[in-house]
Amino acid sequence: MPAAPGLEPRRAAWSVLTQVRAGRPFEAALDRAVKRLAEPDRRLAHELAAGVLRSQSALDARLARLVPRGWNDVAPALKEVLRLGAFQLTALDRVPAHAAVDTSVALAKAAGGARAGGFVNAVLRRLGHLELEVGVDASADHSAAALAERTSHPDWLVQRWLARFGPQDTAALLAWNNTKPRLVLQPARASIEELERRWRETGIEVMPAPFGAGLLADRSRPADLPGFAEGLFIVQDPAQALLAWFADLPPGVTLYDACAAPGGKAVTLGRTAGLTVAGDVSRSRVRRLALNLARAGSRREHAVVADARRPPLRSIEAVLVDAPCLGTGTFARHPDARWRVSADALELLRERQAELLESAASVTAPGGLLMYATCSLEPEENERRVDAFLVGHPEFHREPSETFPAALTSPAGDLMILPHRHHMDGAYAARLRRSDGAGS
Repeated sequence: MPAAPGLEPRRAAWSVLTQVRAGRPFEAALDRAVKRLAEPDRRLAHELAAGVLRSQSALDARLARLVPRGWNDVAPALKEVLRLGAFQLTALDRVPAHAAVDTSVALAKAAGGARAGGFVNAVLRRLGHLELEVGVDASADHSAAALAERTSHPDWLVQRWLARFGPQDTAALLAWNNTKPRLVLQPARASIEELERRWRETGIEVMPAPFGAGLLADRSRPADLPGFAEGLFIVQDPAQALLAWFADLPPGVTLYDACAAPGGKAVTLGRTAGLTVAGDVSRSRVRRLALNLARAGSRREHAVVADARRPPLRSIEAVLVDAPCLGTGTFARHPDARWRVSADALELLRERQAELLESAASVTAPGGLLMYATCSLEPEENERRVDAFLVGHPEFHREPSETFPAALTSPAGDLMILPHRHHMDGAYAARLRRSDGAGS
């Protein structure tokens, strides 16, 4: 029998959610699920899957009240179906209620048979058109538990942010994480002026990204934009692109990018560097890295399989450690990431970050620059990690950029971008200069 109207994008969204629960990253799951869909259905599948992940706690709280036997007894596959239906009923005004319910029932029948379809139908009919509150209300309860449930974030992380940022900023950060970020493009083999002119001539609307770091486009698929195949641009959030400005590398410098995949920073920094050695420990990630460098690099970047804990070179002028981290600054762009983080993971990552810094320091030449970066908001992964490194390495000192905007730096002079204040992904970076060995 032919599929019910509108079922295919819902089926794809359900597939994305089940893959994410099994451990596959959101973008990889999405690419696999939507490859055979037309563009409008791709966009809907993306919106549905990302929306469920961003509002999961609030959806579950609403649905749990409607399940007599208890939410924990619902099969995982049917939970995803119910979440998809509830998200459409409560967050997407343009989706008719009957379409949300009927397609959810069809998915439930495919997953669990007629009884499953009847169960989903009964729950969603009861839910009806109730409005799910996922926004930020200044008069709302700002306790950690209330904020965590209302905005679908881990309770332990909300507690940390409340202690650090206070109620209003934390609420704003959580709200930012639940927005859908726009596509941001950075120049690679063409100037930003040339890209803007070319796209406007073809009817593509663009506008400057915050702090002039790239262009915001009104499209969702980079490959559909003129110049993609020729490597004229890359997709990169302004926060990551701003690292190149903060790095302030001298022209012609030799750079080792120790954790380079997928290659955005290597492409951006490689426009200034004379030679860039871009390494990653994973062969599969290096294959992707090499493809990105071949498409959009300056041809002075070279991808290598290398463990950053054992650098594949000796003394070098500039080293970048874009360290593995919790990624708490990228929750808007990666809606599944919030469900992967934990306090235990933070502790393990701190140990790995310390090891990577030690290895990078060992190959930073006298007078050279060591740059440490994360996409995290957590002090233990950022300024405290750098402080601890400097205590053990008096031959290094912080060297803030003289040209970088003060609005994006910490009191110590490190790059520090906060999503709710600067309207882009969160990011951190420190410039650490090694003494040249002269003098006492």
